[in-house]
Order: sequence, then C-alpha cells, then structure tokens
Amino acid sequence: MKHSSTRAVFAHWNEKRGSRAAPGRGEIDPMAISQALGDTFTLSADFTDQLRFRLAGTRVCALFCREIKGEILSELWCEKNRKVVEDVLSIVSTETAGVVTGLAGHADDGAIADLEMLLLPLARPGHARTSVLGVLVPAAPVYWIGVKPIVSIELKTVRHLSADLLHVAASSLAPIGRTRLRNGFTVYKGGRAEEPTEQSA
Repeated sequence: MKHSSTRAVFAHWNEKRGSRAAPGRGEIDPMAISQALGDTFTLSADFTDQLRFRLAGTRVCALFCREIKGEILSELWCEKNRKVVEDVLSIVSTETAGVVTGLAGHADDGAIADLEMLLLPLARPGHARTSVLGVLVPAAPVYWIGVKPIVSIELKTVRHLSADLLHVAASSLAPIGRTRLRNGFTVYKGGRAEEPTEQSA
C-alpha cells in the first residue's frame, strides 16, 4: 500500500475485525481515520446486485468533479474492465478478503493519473446484502485533480490481502501467486509482493 490513507484505513479495519473475517460497519470509527476520511467511501447493495456508493469523501468526489453518492462503482471503469471489476467485488463481498488495486484514471484530454484503491469487506448489517469500506486516492500528487474529471478508470494490478484466498473469479483472473495476465493485469498473492518476475503474455 503506497498511500498513507490506504495504510491508515487498512490498519483500523484490521484492528477492529480482530479474529473475525470483517468488522461491522458501525465499528468503523471516523475519528480514528479522520486524516483519511476525504479519501474513503462505502459501498452497499441492499436490494440489488449492483454495488453503489453509499458515502464518498470529498477528495474521492473531487477525482470526478462531482458528487458520486448513489452511482454504481463498476460504471466508473472503462467497459473492457467492468466484468473483472465485478469479479473482484464479488471476492470482497464474501467477507474473506480485501484487495488493493493499482489503477489509471483517464481524463477526456488524455491526461492520466495513477490511483490506488483499497476494498475491504464489512459484516452485513440487517438486510444489506453487501457492504464494503474503500479508499480511492492518487498514488502521487496530480495537479489537475479537481479541475478536470476522471472519466474512465482502467484496472492495472490487483493484490489480495488474505493468504487463504484460493482463486479469483477463475474465468477473468488467473489463479493467484504473481501472475501476469493476457490483458496486462498483474495479480499478487498475500500481503507482501515478491520481486517482479516477468513472463511473456
């Protein structure tokens, strides 16, 4: 995890869950992650299969130059990535694994911002089918963020934050380890990435 907000939110989530698969949404203390709140969001799918933004911090909304509450997460991605993103979300929603992803955010004029996204499962409260805590933040400062919107997100890498995850939606992402996929994605196993070993696609 490259960004301080990503590390802070993961550390708080990990502390609150203890020996469980995931903490409940009500256990997340905004004061404990106050410095990262602008970069955080929550997702829920109460009655549908689509994960929508329940809440989104000010800096998350600034990436798109609009309020994104209520929008469907996967629709922010470029069309070729949407099925893979939905598969990644299905893994998080099992409450067995978090993921951290490397992304490229594209503006209309061709400008690109490197982004980092963290997705962590939350225990389902009441009737909610899925609940997710997330962070979306530029990996490094980008001067045009908040001035022109990101109009499409491209998924670059996925790293699982659980050693007991055995596979990733097999038809879209190869078995984990460290595997370079045909479409250019890289999937990492566990919490600490190994040194890169390039393989032909």
